[in-house]
Amino acid sequence: MESDLLLARRAALAGATVGMRYFVALAQLPQQLKPDGSVVTAADRAVEAAIREVLAAARPGDAVLGEEEGQTGHGGRRWIVDPIDGTALFVAGDDRWLVLVALEEAGEIVVGVAAVPAQGRIWWAQRGDGAFEADISGSSLTNERRIAVDRDSPDDLPGSRLSVIPTDPELSQAEREFVAPLGAVTLAVPWSTHAALLVARGQLDLVVQTRGQVWDYAATSLIVEEAGGCFGGLDGQVRPTPGPALFARSAALHASALRILNPGGDRPTTT
Repeated sequence: MESDLLLARRAALAGATVGMRYFVALAQLPQQLKPDGSVVTAADRAVEAAIREVLAAARPGDAVLGEEEGQTGHGGRRWIVDPIDGTALFVAGDDRWLVLVALEEAGEIVVGVAAVPAQGRIWWAQRGDGAFEADISGSSLTNERRIAVDRDSPDDLPGSRLSVIPTDPELSQAEREFVAPLGAVTLAVPWSTHAALLVARGQLDLVVQTRGQVWDYAATSLIVEEAGGCFGGLDGQVRPTPGPALFARSAALHASALRILNPGGDRPTTT
């Protein structure tokens, strides 16, 4: 039987193929606003449908939680899907959007895949087996390589490379003020692909994601952890939960940044 990791990669690539069809024809893509003000398109729904079809055929007894369709099924195994992470980027023609697929077993993320279709790259991890990156060539992968965080730099906040998600135009004033104390002692770095993946690759030290849901974090959190890094919510939760979160290349750096971002230990409000 196909392994969970191979299935997750296949599902993500199926979604990526559908997403690219819409991405190359953006002018004809209608957009709607969700109740929370975020953008949703037919592409989001079509990508999720493609991923669900692959998962249902291979693992019909598993639950699936998707951003667009909610949860179907129940049990100890749950696939978590964000069909287009970064829809605002997608509709703007920005190539940094992702397709995210993860598997949760007994409350723990055990497989995570993050495809960046418009850049032709894919990242993945399986708990205990490390993190990897490859190039996408059609439905195949090439140039597979293992990735790891930067382990050579000192765990000092001054000079650490920091990125913030979402991009600056999407940040609210409250979110800018929330990140500002950490930004004052670190080096701001723009991100060319999802910043958490750059932590996993060793190109960034810290990433603050000011908002997100379980599906935003499930895959990327595992990839960073398996690359040797650290992930957690600002309330101390180490598993993906709604709200702001922090990725870091080391536990020490994560703890130092967390003390600045959330000195009182209470869950911050950034929106």
